[in-house]
Amino acid sequence: MCNFALMIEIFLVAQQGGMGTEVLIWVIGSILLLSFIALFFYQRLVGKELESELTQLEKVQKHNVEYEFVLKAMKLCTWHIDAEARTITYDNDFRGRDDCLIPPPESPLDELLSVVAPSDRARLIKTVDNLCSGRVEDYHEVYQVCMPHTDNYYWTESYATVASRNDEGKAKYIVGTSMRIDDRKAMESALMEARNKAEESDRLKSAFIANMSHEIRTPLNAIIGFTSVLPDVQGDEERRELINLIQENNQKLLTIINDVMNISKIESGKEQLVMSTFELNSTLQSLVDVFIPKLQGDVKLSTMFARASINVKTDLNRMTEVMNHLLANAVKFTVQGSIIVGYDEPTGKRLRVWVRDTGKGIAPEHQERVFERFFKVDEYIPGAGLGLSICRTMAYSMGGDVGVESTLGEGSTFWFEFPM
Repeated sequence: MCNFALMIEIFLVAQQGGMGTEVLIWVIGSILLLSFIALFFYQRLVGKELESELTQLEKVQKHNVEYEFVLKAMKLCTWHIDAEARTITYDNDFRGRDDCLIPPPESPLDELLSVVAPSDRARLIKTVDNLCSGRVEDYHEVYQVCMPHTDNYYWTESYATVASRNDEGKAKYIVGTSMRIDDRKAMESALMEARNKAEESDRLKSAFIANMSHEIRTPLNAIIGFTSVLPDVQGDEERRELINLIQENNQKLLTIINDVMNISKIESGKEQLVMSTFELNSTLQSLVDVFIPKLQGDVKLSTMFARASINVKTDLNRMTEVMNHLLANAVKFTVQGSIIVGYDEPTGKRLRVWVRDTGKGIAPEHQERVFERFFKVDEYIPGAGLGLSICRTMAYSMGGDVGVESTLGEGSTFWFEFPM
C-alpha cells in the first residue's frame, strides 16, 4: 500500500512537471524492483526465524518425549507444591498402580500429610516445613502412605527441591518426585530375615557342637569306663550291674544320635510324609504299654479317649515319634501321681492328642522355650534338650502343632494337634 501511494504521488508530480513517460516508467520500475528485493530479504529473514522456532519446538517435543520415557521407565510421579498457598498438585503419574494415592489438583498439603503412616508423619511434616520455610534446599524421604479406602500402607520414596523463592528467601515453588518401593522393602525384609536365619543357624551350630560334645561324651565315657573294668570284675552280680549300666548308656547314646538324625532328615526335606489310615486308640494303647515298666515309684499311667474307636489318616511313624517323646518327657519328670494319655473330640477335621502329668510343672516364662533346641529347664536332669524340639519340627511337617499348658508344682499337659 505504501509503494502504491508513492507511485501515485510520483505520477502526479511527473505530470505537473512535464516529465516524460519513459522516465516515469523507469522510476516506477526501479521502485518496484527495490520493493521486491526488500520483500525477498524480509521473507528470508522471517523464514529463518520460523525455521529456528520450529527447530526449538522439535527439540522441546523430543525433550518431553524423553522426559516422559524416563518417568515411565522409573515409574515415577511428579508433583509441585505452592509453598505460599500450601497446596500440592500431581502433574504426572507413571507408577502404574491403581492403589496409589492421587489427590485432586491444588489439594491442601496438610490433608496429604495426614495419610502418612503415624510412625513417619511427624518426621515428614518437619521436613516439609523446613523446605517451605527455606531452611533446607531439598530433601530425600522414605515413608508409608495409606492406600485409598483401606487401612493398608504402601512404601514411598520421595525427592523434592526448591524451584523458586520469594524476596524473603522462603520457598515459593517446590518440585518433587515419588515412587513406589514396596518390592525393594520386601527384598530388604527378605534379606534381613535371611541374615537373621544365617546368624541363628550359626548360633545353633555352635550350641549344637557344645551340647553334643557334652551329651555324647557323657554316655560314651560311661561305656568306655565300665567296659574297661568289666574283665576285672569277679562277682556275677557286680558283672550284671555293670552290663546293665553299659546297656543303659548305649541306649542313651543311640537316642541322642537318632534325635539328631530325625531333625536333619525332616529339615532337609529328604524324608517325605507317608500317609496311612490306622485306628488311633489301639496305637496309643500300645505306646502306653511300652512305658508302663519305665514309671517311677507309684506313678499310674492310664488313658482317656473321647471315643471308643476312631480312624485317622496321617503319618503313623511321625505321630508315634511325637507321642514317644511326650510320654518319655512325662515319665522323666513325674515321680508321684499319675500320667494320662488321651484325645478330645475332633474339631474341624483336626484332632488333639495330649499327655497330662502331675509332675513338677513348668514356669510361664519357660513354657515356650522348652520347644527350643538344647533348652533345659533343669540342667541336672539327663537329656540333650532335643526331644520337644523334634516334636515341634515333626508336628509342623505334618501340618500340625504342639504346645503346653502347665502350672509350676502341679503338673503339665503337652498336646499334639494334627489334621485327620
